[in-house]
Amino acid sequence: MTSENLTSKPSRKALLSRRNVLRGTIAAGAAASGLAIAGRSRYAIAGNLIPIKLEWTEVAACHSPVGFGLSKGIYAKHGLDVELFYQGASGQTLIQALATRKAEAGPGLLYDWLKPIEQGFDVRLFAGSHGGCQSILVKPDSDIKTLTDLKGKVIGTFDVMSPSRVAFSVALAKAGLDPNNDVEWKVFPFDLVAEGMLRGEADAVAHMDPWAYSYEKKHGLRRVADTQTGVFKDRVCCVLGVNGDYYEANRDAIKRLASANLAIHEYTGKNPGEVAKWYFDTLKPGLPLEDLTEVLASFTYHDNWFGKELLKEVQIGFEDLKLTGVIDAGTDPEEIANRITIDIFA
Repeated sequence: MTSENLTSKPSRKALLSRRNVLRGTIAAGAAASGLAIAGRSRYAIAGNLIPIKLEWTEVAACHSPVGFGLSKGIYAKHGLDVELFYQGASGQTLIQALATRKAEAGPGLLYDWLKPIEQGFDVRLFAGSHGGCQSILVKPDSDIKTLTDLKGKVIGTFDVMSPSRVAFSVALAKAGLDPNNDVEWKVFPFDLVAEGMLRGEADAVAHMDPWAYSYEKKHGLRRVADTQTGVFKDRVCCVLGVNGDYYEANRDAIKRLASANLAIHEYTGKNPGEVAKWYFDTLKPGLPLEDLTEVLASFTYHDNWFGKELLKEVQIGFEDLKLTGVIDAGTDPEEIANRITIDIFA
């Protein structure tokens, strides 16, 4: 399937209804006295738990299960005493957080990990968490129907190398366009990307949820592409990485973290409304609870992004970024994927 022949994506309300039927409970372990979200966050739990610092992107909808899992004691149930470090919205600050030992592990977009790893950053990837969370949107009356229609157009985004730009550069390349020369990328302030397009300064916007969804709903924007369909169908979006030296010294802790991550995302898939309520009350992202619930319900939560499945995703990721020129032409995707991907439950 080409990226311009996108498979129809089920409506967010349909996904939400389907998941409501599946509602269940994962028993939470040791209870906590409270959760304070600031630059650093700590969830104090009594007991002989393994301490570990996780980075996260507090603002991102797809990272809200991390904070929720902490507040529910799911990490504690798996024997971990977790401290959260807010690393910002950039993939580069994700890398910096681990490199400077402000965190030992954490989730990040697959593509954000790969270039630093190619350049020698000692990180191992060990678990996938979800698929989806980014979209390209246009005004409802736009003549842009497919990715190839973006040739010669201006795409607004929030950073010169935003995750959305990186992801959709891959999609554009697979649709036969040069993502650096056939389109123009224009940067707007994070929360004003849609306004830039509405003022006529861009023809399309590339952004991540929950903001992309809020633009779609508020302004009636139309989705041309997203990271759940087309070339991204059944692909993982975010994966967990760990400092290589920390992993060698703390393998049991990372195996526990992978198990906790799976439990947290299974819970989110079955109870998106509960996680959204925590997100709404605690992080106050400035969007209606209904929107946050529908966004979390729309992500794909799989239980098979480990071992060989994760290895395949990592190899494809390197191949994707070679196509856009981010990864060097001489890099062997199969070799490097095998070297840095952990089969955590082997």
